[in-house]
Order: sequence, then structure tokens, then C-alpha cells
Amino acid sequence: MNPPQRTATSSTLTLHVNSTPRTVTVDHRATVLDVLREQLGLTGSKKGCDHGQCGACTVLVEGRRANSCLLLAVAHDGASLTTVEGLGDEEKPHPLQDAFVERDAFQCGYCTSGQLCSAVGMLAEASCGHPSHVTPPHLLERADGAPAELTREEIRERMSGNICRCGAYPHIVDAIEDVTS
Repeated sequence: MNPPQRTATSSTLTLHVNSTPRTVTVDHRATVLDVLREQLGLTGSKKGCDHGQCGACTVLVEGRRANSCLLLAVAHDGASLTTVEGLGDEEKPHPLQDAFVERDAFQCGYCTSGQLCSAVGMLAEASCGHPSHVTPPHLLERADGAPAELTREEIRERMSGNICRCGAYPHIVDAIEDVTS
């Protein structure tokens, strides 16, 4: 294997994207989103605001949700990334993908990939007992790592970093509730 190549403005690195190691040479200013879309051809993650405010670019980094438009690719050498393309496939979609279809939790579809990745990450956070801003104080006090109760209010708060310009929010919450019940 060739050692990583580095110049003053670029580096060669390996990203483990959807469980597949991908070696790429990137400009030091390139974001994870740009590398996924432009170099790896994974166009599921969308460039919405390019400022980390809309969530259309959400991917999972080491299992945690992140806005890929804010992540410098060069800082993620060796990282495991999951995009919407890695959640499931046509033969075996992720349960959230099925729920989004059944609940019509999308309209134009632009935000859907970010919503799905965010929901997967959010469910993992909740299952580990991570509280949100709206978690009731009596649940914060127990601090036993028990899964967080995902009420509609909890789901809305936890998904608040993902904007849907079409307003499919009630259907998105319904789809997530379907998967948690």
C-alpha cells in the first residue's frame, strides 16, 4: 500500500464510507459533503444551506449524526461514515425508510436523506439515554442510561436541526414514532 500523499494544499486519506474503505486525495478545504458528492458520487446527502443550519447534509460519523458541510474531510482520515445510501437498499430498506414511505414523510424529497440519517442517529442517542432540551427534569435525575422516552415533543426537539421546507414535519414524526413503537 502506498503511504498517504501530502502536498501543501492536499492530502490522501481513507474514509470508510458505508462500510467500504475509500481512498481519496482531497484539497485541505474540502468538506466531507463535497468529497461524498463530487469525488465518491454519493449524491444522497444534499447541499442545502452550506452553513450547518438546515440538516440536508446530515450523515453519521462513527454512528453520530453530523452536518457534513461543516466537516473538513482531511480531519476525518480513517473515520467511518454512513450516508443515506448505506442505511439500506432496494431489497432491504432501513425500517425508517419504509416508515417514511408509508407515512408520506417527504414531499419534494430534498431533505429526506438528511432527515433519515438524523433520525437514525437520534434513535441511537435516545437508546443510550441521552437527554434533550425538553426531557422532563425527573427523567434527568435518574441518570441510569435507560433509553429516553420518545414522545412527539422529544422527537420534534431532537429533529429540530433538520429543516423541511415543504412542511412534512407531522409525517416525519409519525414515521419515527412507528419505528420506536
